[in-house]
Amino acid sequence: MVKKGEWVRIHSVVLKAAERTGKIPEDTQKCDLEMWTKGTLLEDAKIGDTVKVETAVGRIVEGELIEEGPYYTHSYGKFVPEIIEIDKQLREIMGGNK
Repeated sequence: MVKKGEWVRIHSVVLKAAERTGKIPEDTQKCDLEMWTKGTLLEDAKIGDTVKVETAVGRIVEGELIEEGPYYTHSYGKFVPEIIEIDKQLREIMGGNK
C-alpha cells in the first residue's frame, strides 16, 4: 500500500493512436501518446490503481500508479580517461594551471 502524500510516478495515455493527427510521421501515428508524471499521491493506493497526484507545480493529474519514490536512473556514461587529459590541456591553454 502506498500512502497518501508519498512521491510517486503515474502513467496515462493522452491520445490513442487512432486519435492522433495525420500531420505527424507515419510510424508515430501508430503509437499511443503516453505520459509519465511524478507527484504527491492524493489518496492511499496500490501499484496498478488509477489515482490522482498533485504535481510540483500544483496540477492534479490522473493515471495508473506505477512507482513509489521514483528517482533518476540515467548517467553521463562510464568514465573516459581521455577526458582527464583534455581537461589538463584545456586548463593549460586557458591559463588555469597556475
